[in-house]
Amino acid sequence: MTESINSPLLQDNPSLYSFFPLFYMAWADAILLPSEISSIDSYIKKQVWLSEKENVFLRSFLNPMNPPSPKELKTWKQKINELELELNDSLVDIGIKLSKLKGTDISSELKNSLKEIEEILGIVSDESSYHLQSKKPKTLIEGLKTNPSFEVDKMTHILDGDNHEIIERVKKVLADPTFNYLETNDLPTYREKVFTWCKLLADQGFGSMAFPEEFGGEGNMKKYFAIMETLSYHDLSTVIKFGVQFGLWGMSVFFLGTKKHHKKYLKAIGSMALPGCFAMTETGHGSNVKGLETTATYHHEKRSFTIHTPNHKAGKEYIGNAALHGQMATVFAKLIIDGTDYGVNAFIVPLREESSKFVEGVKIEDCGRKMGLNGVDNGRIWFDQVEIPYDSMLDRYASIDEDGQFQSPIASDNRRFFTMLGTLVGGRIGIPRSGLSASKSGLTIAIKHGDRRRQFGPENGSEVPVLNYRSHQRRLMPLLANSYASHFALQYVTNRFLNRKEEEMQEIEAMAAGLKAWSTWNTTHTLQECREACGGKGYLSENRIDRLKNDTDVYTTFEGDNTVLMQLVAKGRLSEFKKEFSYINFFGMLNYVAEKAKTGITEMNPIIVRNTDAEHLLDSDFHLSAFEYREKDILTSAAKRFKKHLDLGMDSFDAFNQTQFHMVNVGYAYVERLILEKFIEQVDQTSDEDCKNTLNRLCQLFALSQIEKNKGWYLEHDYMSGTKTKAIRKMINQLCWEVRQDAVALVDAFNIPDNCLSAPIALD
Repeated sequence: MTESINSPLLQDNPSLYSFFPLFYMAWADAILLPSEISSIDSYIKKQVWLSEKENVFLRSFLNPMNPPSPKELKTWKQKINELELELNDSLVDIGIKLSKLKGTDISSELKNSLKEIEEILGIVSDESSYHLQSKKPKTLIEGLKTNPSFEVDKMTHILDGDNHEIIERVKKVLADPTFNYLETNDLPTYREKVFTWCKLLADQGFGSMAFPEEFGGEGNMKKYFAIMETLSYHDLSTVIKFGVQFGLWGMSVFFLGTKKHHKKYLKAIGSMALPGCFAMTETGHGSNVKGLETTATYHHEKRSFTIHTPNHKAGKEYIGNAALHGQMATVFAKLIIDGTDYGVNAFIVPLREESSKFVEGVKIEDCGRKMGLNGVDNGRIWFDQVEIPYDSMLDRYASIDEDGQFQSPIASDNRRFFTMLGTLVGGRIGIPRSGLSASKSGLTIAIKHGDRRRQFGPENGSEVPVLNYRSHQRRLMPLLANSYASHFALQYVTNRFLNRKEEEMQEIEAMAAGLKAWSTWNTTHTLQECREACGGKGYLSENRIDRLKNDTDVYTTFEGDNTVLMQLVAKGRLSEFKKEFSYINFFGMLNYVAEKAKTGITEMNPIIVRNTDAEHLLDSDFHLSAFEYREKDILTSAAKRFKKHLDLGMDSFDAFNQTQFHMVNVGYAYVERLILEKFIEQVDQTSDEDCKNTLNRLCQLFALSQIEKNKGWYLEHDYMSGTKTKAIRKMINQLCWEVRQDAVALVDAFNIPDNCLSAPIALD
């Protein structure tokens, strides 16, 4: 600078001080643009009330080749800080006060000049004057903090329900130092540790929990699910190996076998004395179980079966426990009697002798290292004419009589097959519950870190927790709402499965399939968002999000590929739709048309479509109506498309393929409505007022977030106007702001033990 703020010219004419707040703001936050320099320079030149020296002096502060030094900028700021400023002072007001401090008033002519320069620079006075204040009032973002509106213990009891005792029992076992995490990349070491952990859990009676008392259990499937969910706060390889041993291997023997199998195997399975496998999936037939090629040929003269793999791709793929520990397996194979194929049935087949040597005709290869779950020894199995005795057939739904004839209480191969698989629906309930626990762990880590991690803040103010930033809240709060919503929906489908009646199984299977898909997709999305929300800390293995992400990634494709499962849901919904109309007479059709017309009047009239009142946007009736309308419309549209293709002579397989995209959406709409319905029911039945209000806020956030996600559909179908979807976006922002104050308490309510969480960024 050719001149400084201490120039004699300022002593002679103190009114020149009034320019310095403008100059300070211009140089402090940005580089002056050539157009701005030229405009201000020309403007100052025209000011006839300035002397030539004063004119040159002021214009010298506009030279980009010689900008103010850092020291000079600080000197200007110190001069300004000598003033007593008000929050609403403009830069012109500050300039006037500075001139007065130096002993002079400024003319109206000078005041107008300052306003002109301020406009040329495009400076927002209110924001700039705030930055110039030495003592700033606390901002809204600084003032926001964790402030629970409910008692954490009460919320925990709502989540745990009547499983509280067994959950605490499992946590107590996991707290033992024996279960401390193993930090190793050595595959054999990790696998043996997981095997040891599973045996220790079996010693506690956890593995046999669902088996009848006479076979070492308590006959309590509900507790078994709670055990699986709680174990999922710990090592997920252990959870999956535990599930393979006691859920798949054990439950296949229990549900598909009869008393002779229960007496022979269940106690040994429950104690882990008989490690086993569940061999259904084949390399060439992943989701298409009906198309598997392994055969079980019956020989009546020997009263035995021969299990055989006809080609390499018919080998059993990705079988848990197979590579190292499995001694026997439930093998799914086509039953062949006298050359006739009687469909897929289940058989107990030995894999290893007590010496761990393979049974003759059995070949097993290790699948090797995977993306995650490396504590589970997955393997591939091939059978070369392996002979097994008559009693090895699991014969609850099918058997062979003394004359060598096939017998079954269910005549239809298709119905028998799906009945058999229906008893194994528990896996599709256990996996999303396990994934939900992983989501809860990720959210606990990310939210607690966000509450403590401070970044940026108002100038000269303190740094603020990153969880106070709206963008951070937008990332995590809807996912927190999703976790609570998913929790209550999965509890519901669990209870339906445990208290099932045969005529309800198709509906329960659809619920389980849809919730498994929605929930595990949500787990994958949640953990990715949590990783990013923690920045570099989330990338460190010590904070566990990497393990949670990698271990749960496969949840979207095992126990059924999610996209296939959503199509399964859609098929079920179409069947229900077809039934509904097959029984409708003329008057029933009139009622259906009247119902559609009623929807138009009550939900799609111009007033409702544009209603942006907060009371309406937060109303659960509005939320549920919107979800139900979308579900019905998508289902009706998919049915029409499917029927149109059939009417044109297309094969039903091709017709379904043509409408697959719509079918997946049918599944989504059904599941989202179901989840919301169960969340609303939970809110209504919660007795503690504080917990009820908090859950209601989460329910509102869940509902509006899903509506926002699908806003394109609602706009296309004229169910909402653009004005309304904008209002919904604004309301979501407000709900995220409110939920943030409860966020730490809401993840504390998950009550995940520190030894399981084991993430330094989330621990006190």
